[in-house]
Amino acid sequence: MTNVRVASWTAAVALAVSAVAMSAQAKDWKIDAAHSEADFSIKHMAISTVHGTFRGVSGTIKYDPSDMVKSGVEASIDVASVDTGVAQRDTHLKSPDFFDVAKFPTMTFKSTSVTKAGDHYDVTGDLTLHGVTKKVVLKLDEPGKEETGMDGKSVHRGFSATTTINRKDFGLTWNGTLKSGDSVLGDDVKIELDVEAVQI
Repeated sequence: MTNVRVASWTAAVALAVSAVAMSAQAKDWKIDAAHSEADFSIKHMAISTVHGTFRGVSGTIKYDPSDMVKSGVEASIDVASVDTGVAQRDTHLKSPDFFDVAKFPTMTFKSTSVTKAGDHYDVTGDLTLHGVTKKVVLKLDEPGKEETGMDGKSVHRGFSATTTINRKDFGLTWNGTLKSGDSVLGDDVKIELDVEAVQI
């Protein structure tokens, strides 16, 4: 009888551990475009900073809180959604001088690895922009807690990450030269991603 009880207890513990492990496994999350954006900033005339936003963010995140190495993301951005608050500038950005949205309507990011890096995670992946694909590393903040949506059913979670790219690496070379010799536009573009996702 004792052996039977021990076996039963062991089996129960094993099932409980298995259930916990399964609940912590990677789950898929769909990016909520209505509550997500990709912000960017770039130096103008070497004296100020221009800010802009892409709001057409979509894609899927695989998130494993127990083992972030098993996490990943595939996302795309509607380049035509660019918004700097100045219509004339936005039109210029969409033209062949810059993004050439008629030819390259979307930019994409597909992760290849996730590693712990101090107080954040490095999400390495391939960024395709303006027809050029380069490896980029996103610095991902520790994801926050889950929240239940207003419908009382859907589960939401936020993800925030930053990176800096050189626009010339992606063929975005338009520029001008000031009397001082400084360039009209800087080369480095800082990117901040704030994404809300819903568990699928």
